[in-house]
Amino acid sequence: MANALIAITVLWGFVFIYAVMATMDFGAGFWSMIYINRKKTKATDIANRYLSPTWEVTNTFIVALVVAVYSLFPNAAYTLGTILIIPGSIILLLLALRSAFLVFSNIAIEYKKPLTYISGIAGILIPGLLISVLPITHGEFVDYMNGTANLNLFRLFTSPNVYAFIGFAISSTLFLSSLLLADYSKASNEMEAYRVYLRDGKILGPISLLMAFLIMLTLPNDAEWLYNRMMDDLPLLLISVGFFLIIGIGLYAPFSFQRGVKGMPRLSVIAVTLQYLIASYVYGKAHLPYIIYPNVTIQSAFTDPNSFRAVFITYIIGFAILFPGFIYFWSLFMNDKRYLRQKVK
Repeated sequence: MANALIAITVLWGFVFIYAVMATMDFGAGFWSMIYINRKKTKATDIANRYLSPTWEVTNTFIVALVVAVYSLFPNAAYTLGTILIIPGSIILLLLALRSAFLVFSNIAIEYKKPLTYISGIAGILIPGLLISVLPITHGEFVDYMNGTANLNLFRLFTSPNVYAFIGFAISSTLFLSSLLLADYSKASNEMEAYRVYLRDGKILGPISLLMAFLIMLTLPNDAEWLYNRMMDDLPLLLISVGFFLIIGIGLYAPFSFQRGVKGMPRLSVIAVTLQYLIASYVYGKAHLPYIIYPNVTIQSAFTDPNSFRAVFITYIIGFAILFPGFIYFWSLFMNDKRYLRQKVK
């Protein structure tokens, strides 16, 4: 059981890292589309400057996530592949569409606007479909016939809880990306874009919080077992909500470390990441030991212990090599003044 817990922790770590990085990535593509006709703010330039080096890095984590599922929990892979074949296929199609059009928008300049619109719309749909995987694993929408799991699409898309999850994913995508782009605009000394993204963050923050409350409000109808377990960690959930006050300080602060600029978006980015980390821990803990409730558990789906040890050692060595590179990349990306301000001239 201890090995299975380590394995599911690794898997959930991949989920969290990808969720945070991807929401910022998808959101930046959407903002690039929204502000493409507002040249004075340079908000689209900021979004594109952020997207250029990061979307490829982000995609590496979804590959790591899929490999982790198949290598650590192979007995769950078949069931997950069966019930997620329709939403998973749509997600893959949208990912391919967005990636292709994102590249073409920077090459085929005469078609830049329509290509940007398509990649932006695809990018905002992907988080909503990705998060729908979570309510599917709650078991309410999975039927078993002759030992084979089947997804009941009618029940899935008539559930208020599923739409609360989708609304939360979309609002969080726009909220996190607006915070990061505000910080990025500030570092790039693009004050018009900074004020635009800071305003967007002020609007979307309360909406994201409202969607989180809607998830908890509708959750007992579909997964009362999960709701009751999450309520066992109510103090942690309240701490998570409390981080919203720190986010507000960063958004509304009348002072800053940079003279003449109000707000501390970097504080908000750090606070919202910690907020989501605590909330995801509570959710993940409550979900244990089930991967798909009630038939697939981490123990029943776990790989052979010898295979686990080999895979786990490989992950440790891989991350020991890659993680410093990611840190170095991020430090260059956020601190290289030549890149940050390349278009100010």
